[in-house]
Amino acid sequence: MSATTPTKGSDGAPVPNDAACADRDRVQRIVLVTGPSGAGRSTAIHALEDLGYEAIDNLPFSLIPRLLDGPPLGRPVALGIDVRNRDFSVAALIELIDGLTRHPDAAPEVLYLDCSQDELLRRYAETRRRHPLADTDPPAEAIAREIDLLIPIRARAEIVIDTTHSSPHDLRREIGNWFAQGEQTRLSVSIHSFSYKRGVPRGLDMMFDCRFLRNPHWQEDLRALDGRDAAVGAYVAQDERFGEFFERVRDLLLLLLPAQVAEGKSHFAIGFGCTGGKHRSVYVTERMAEALAQAGWQVSKRHRELERRAGGALAAVQGGRT
Repeated sequence: MSATTPTKGSDGAPVPNDAACADRDRVQRIVLVTGPSGAGRSTAIHALEDLGYEAIDNLPFSLIPRLLDGPPLGRPVALGIDVRNRDFSVAALIELIDGLTRHPDAAPEVLYLDCSQDELLRRYAETRRRHPLADTDPPAEAIAREIDLLIPIRARAEIVIDTTHSSPHDLRREIGNWFAQGEQTRLSVSIHSFSYKRGVPRGLDMMFDCRFLRNPHWQEDLRALDGRDAAVGAYVAQDERFGEFFERVRDLLLLLLPAQVAEGKSHFAIGFGCTGGKHRSVYVTERMAEALAQAGWQVSKRHRELERRAGGALAAVQGGRT
């Protein structure tokens, strides 16, 4: 993948245009994402959304200036634009870009996603989707016509990313390199405790089985408590295998989480399961969330079975009152 920009510094690194450097407390940053159909516009829009941009796809041109009515939105906006837009024409898009550039409260940038004609044809053949310009023309002709149509827009772009040899992960990473916003780009880590008897939660990226640890359920004085209680935690931590297990999993996660950021991921879900989802998995989840937060990661936690029990208890109380 390659990216180009009209202006470069003495070290060869890209220098953002004046609009991109505008004071974001006073102006609205707007990224116009365009390029030939199939070049990765949807992937780019989703990547920008994960980076904290307010993403809007194919908003009619006539409505875009209304985004500047009133104060800035508080976060940048990414607008997906392609030939399917009901107001689309090259002249209209250039007029829109010029109008935003002249607006004192706007900081527009054009991101153009480029791709070779052969690769676009291969992608359409693979997905079997219809090209938006292919009425009766063969797909190859429609693709060539769209590329030619967009030449003036490509010339106006501040950033051009060629996706010909790129995977969606490559594109997301490149978008992050160009449009990251510091703290807004941090990976969000969620840690879940659960019971294997009720099934594995959906959407986990990694999962660890805690059923080998000593089980507080068999201690009469601990059975009614859960893994957030100090007595339960002390009991689980006394297992001679706990310390090494916890440290190795923590170190593995601290190794892998930066790699997830490099891959362009915005969220990473980790699960710890045990038999009932009440003691061991809850305690490990609490400890791991604390360890990762201390390491600087943005962490949330969820105890699925405890939430189920709390919801059931609330329903029982409400039912009794009625």
